[in-house]
Amino acid sequence: MIYLGLTGSIGMGKSATAQLFRDEGVPVYDADAAVHQIYEPGGSAVEAIAVEFPHAIEDGRVNRAALREIVIDDADLLKKLESIVHPLVGETQQEFCKHAEESGADIAVLDIPLLFETGGNERVDYVVVVTAPADIQRERVMARDGMTEGILEAILAKQTPDAEKRARADFIINTVIDIDYAHEQVRSLLSAIRRKHGSK
Repeated sequence: MIYLGLTGSIGMGKSATAQLFRDEGVPVYDADAAVHQIYEPGGSAVEAIAVEFPHAIEDGRVNRAALREIVIDDADLLKKLESIVHPLVGETQQEFCKHAEESGADIAVLDIPLLFETGGNERVDYVVVVTAPADIQRERVMARDGMTEGILEAILAKQTPDAEKRARADFIINTVIDIDYAHEQVRSLLSAIRRKHGSK
């Protein structure tokens, strides 16, 4: 099994690129979706977060926007949150890898926004970085509901800069033109990896 770590800064088109891998029949683990899952009623993170961040709980689930407001400017609180969330997300990732290997897939993708920040790049065979020019990134992000310049800058401050991500990548997917252009790059990447490793 070859594991690809897929990452990219906010607004670069990473989620759309992850779907392109799915369209090619590659199993994809979605770290953001895993977080949503453990934040839902009955989710494994709700009880622990309720103890540490009671104002972030609403109707038995974690309100992500409220939680973000609590921790975004406090490094200590963010570390406390990460100490709760990261191990639980790690468990969901291990379960995904087990199922992917049992399925007989030759390649699997771990879609992890903070791949470099959490050291996840050390646990994959190749790192794939999704990128786009900064002006396009900003335009995409600012079009999102509830987004402000302040929120965007705070998010970017906590992410490894795009230039550094690209410098550390094994493969780069550029989403500057359109989804078809990105799809061509995904197909080429998969073909190259399979040629190298002699898989299907």
